[in-house]
Amino acid sequence: MRKLRAALELSQDKFADTIGMHRAYYASIERGERNVTLWTLWRVAQGLGVKPSELLAEANL
Repeated sequence: MRKLRAALELSQDKFADTIGMHRAYYASIERGERNVTLWTLWRVAQGLGVKPSELLAEANL
């Protein structure tokens, strides 16, 4: 997720705001500290312009 977000030239703060999520919560997702719901996965994927399955593939899940 970090690489995709950086490619969009968005800070964690700006990206989290764009998808309607608190920056600290999003940052903890990027660091792998949280298990996310399907809804959260979908929101992040939509914000990054990819399919949720692409995020899972990148995470080797």
